[in-house]
Amino acid sequence: MNTLLLGKLFFTFIFTVNVATFALYAIDKIRAIYHQWRIPEALLLGLAVIGGAYGAGAGMLLFRHKTLHRTFRIVVPLFFVIWFVILTLVCLAL
Repeated sequence: MNTLLLGKLFFTFIFTVNVATFALYAIDKIRAIYHQWRIPEALLLGLAVIGGAYGAGAGMLLFRHKTLHRTFRIVVPLFFVIWFVILTLVCLAL
């Protein structure tokens, strides 16, 4: 595979994971309001770790969700920075 195709696939993955993560934060917030079954915190954090940190951060800020949880306040910003570095390096490599 050529580099350009790999880059497109990578950025498509990152975009998709961030949209899905943002949507799951919204769904979890709505379910929390109505005292319904919740999305596991491990899934929400795991999505941030695998590339959805921007969606997680936006979901936390926009919906004011999980902002009081120490783990979320540490992990999401940390992976926000890590993914920024990764994305920068990928852009420079293309």
